[in-house]
Formats: sequence, structure tokens, C-alpha cells
Amino acid sequence: MDQETLKTYEKQIRSLIEETEQQNIDLADSNRPIAPSSALGRLTRMDAISNREIQQAMLGTSRKRLEALKNALERIHSGTYGICVRCRGEISEGRLTAVPEALVCMKCLEAKKR
Repeated sequence: MDQETLKTYEKQIRSLIEETEQQNIDLADSNRPIAPSSALGRLTRMDAISNREIQQAMLGTSRKRLEALKNALERIHSGTYGICVRCRGEISEGRLTAVPEALVCMKCLEAKKR
């Protein structure tokens, strides 16, 4: 992969890291415990607790993606970005554009699904 393409991916990944960090802040802020003294009805309180659990799951997923994006940035700097961790083949640019933090090529991904 040429240097210009790597710079494009690096810029995209840095942008995604920024967005994901902001999303994590927003999710953490809206994920505060519901106080028992809160003036909510029983059903509304149950709804709020359910929504909170969904937001906690979203925050967990977002944190994992942030870690994967940071890892991708490290791989760019170490010269291993775009190389499949399983077969050591090249990950297609289409896959990297869709999933910049991808660790495996489509061939290995499909083999894993089987």
C-alpha cells in the first residue's frame, strides 16, 4: 500500500477516533444511575432502566471500537496496516474503507464464519 493511501486511512481513522471518543462521553453522561427517589412512575422507571441497559451495551461496543481504531493507527505507524493477521495477505482497500480497523481479509473472515 502506498504512502498516500496510508495517509488517507490515517486521516479517516483519526476522525473516527475523535467521533467515537465524543460518542463515549455522550453515552457515559446519559448513562447515569436512576435515583430511587426520582419522580417517575413504575413503568416509566422500568423503561428508563431498560434504556440505561441498552446505553451501557452501546458504550461497551463503542469502547471496543475505539480500542480497535487506536490499534489500527498503531499498525499504520508500525507498517503492518492492511495485512491480515491470519494469512498475512493483503486486506482489500474496499474492506479497509468500510471497516478501517479490520484485522483480517475477507477470505479469512469467510473461513471463520463457516
